[in-house]
Amino acid sequence: MSEINLLESVTTFLQRSHGHYINGASVAGQENEIFSIVNPASGEVIATVNQGGDTEVHQAMQAASAAFHGVWAQTSPLERGNCLNRLADLLQKNSEELAQLESVCSGKPIQLSRMLDVGASADYLRYFAGWSTKITGETLNVSLPSFKGEKYSAFTRREPIGVVVGIIPWNFSIMIAIWKLGAALACGCTIVLKPSEYTPLTMLRVAELAKEAGIPDSVINIVNGSGARVGSSLINHPQCAKVTFTGSVPTGMSVGKLAMEQGLKRTTLELGGKNAAAFLSDMTVEKIVDGILEAGYVYQGQICAAAERFYIPSVHMDAVLALLSERLSAMKIGSPLDESTEMGPLANKEHYEKILSMFETARQEGNEIVHGGYALEGAGFFVAPTVIRANRVEDTLMNEETFGPIGTFLSYDDEEELMTMMNATPFGLSASLWTNDMSKAMRMTSRIEAGMLWINMHTFVDPAVPFGGMKSSGMGREFGSAFIEHYTELKSVMMRY
Repeated sequence: MSEINLLESVTTFLQRSHGHYINGASVAGQENEIFSIVNPASGEVIATVNQGGDTEVHQAMQAASAAFHGVWAQTSPLERGNCLNRLADLLQKNSEELAQLESVCSGKPIQLSRMLDVGASADYLRYFAGWSTKITGETLNVSLPSFKGEKYSAFTRREPIGVVVGIIPWNFSIMIAIWKLGAALACGCTIVLKPSEYTPLTMLRVAELAKEAGIPDSVINIVNGSGARVGSSLINHPQCAKVTFTGSVPTGMSVGKLAMEQGLKRTTLELGGKNAAAFLSDMTVEKIVDGILEAGYVYQGQICAAAERFYIPSVHMDAVLALLSERLSAMKIGSPLDESTEMGPLANKEHYEKILSMFETARQEGNEIVHGGYALEGAGFFVAPTVIRANRVEDTLMNEETFGPIGTFLSYDDEEELMTMMNATPFGLSASLWTNDMSKAMRMTSRIEAGMLWINMHTFVDPAVPFGGMKSSGMGREFGSAFIEHYTELKSVMMRY
């Protein structure tokens, strides 16, 4: 299948002068510095964006604060939900334009951009829209004694927390932003987003669609730039009430520490990990390989919940690695704009160089590279999907997140040993367990230390199911009904009458 042609609207958008989106309008910004947006499939610069600074941060935070106390506070819960539903309609109407922008900036295969970044984002917006009218408190019976016939009653209220700062990673620049934007707006908050400097363009376009959807000016604002300059400045700003961050564990810890130091600001941290997928001995070799491909190699492994540690019964290990290598060899690697592409490039040069260094680390430690372990020739940031057979649980690639198309494998003989191996990590974002024995799976469920556990599947998420990590993989939860706790403050009201 040939590569699709970019829409004229996409080409025109890329050629525009890009900066920020503040108070309902595109803003060039006052900084002289620009940064380049590179197509990871070619290595070519496709757009430039003005770096933000303290001026843009202050303007955006002031605008968001004014909207929070003004127009958005006066917007009924029903209308907030209507706004989100109209935005979902516009995402679907402009889906091909947004998907193409996402693919040329991130290297995500176009079919994934269509299905996940745009299609799923519209679904999540509709889910959050439904919650806007269902955020409630409780009526409470109190037991205070009456001295002169007086009575007492109490109730609780869920009140929006204020201006939310959302810091977005490069791997799902629309969808993860929508998770944060939808949650904030449904609860009555306003938001200032800082996209990744690698993939900032799609949310600038979404912000324009939000205005078209009737979301009032200043409810959604975007400031582009580096984490060191813009991210820190947003967190430090006195009108920031909450920070929601998705990204690496080290950066997340720094974000959380800074938020605490700046007045105990509320935080939701959805961080990475070293996620495990374990296959029990009743699974066939073919089913195991199907599960491995689903768990570890979709979107070049650049999914925070993707599996990187694979535990295979010793009796199946050699056959599994042989068939997996065969399947990976047949995988079509190429342009993300080719609808038949199964694996595109890594998202940026920095990450590409990190993955190459991981290959070298595996070689230095004597791990067996069963398949891949090298960069592909030609332009762009392409690497071969890689299979590594580790020697022991202490090996680097069994412990450090790669965030790439690298599966690291260990065999096991005893299921008690398996439980110990799966939990032998400071991380706890996700895990999966693959077996036909549901009784055994249910007994193991409570023993696996992960915020999200899949059985006979991996990486699928649904807006009704809370998502987030244990241990060093984060704090707080995205979506489900659990998000409400993290975007509102609980106020208790007691009265005497």
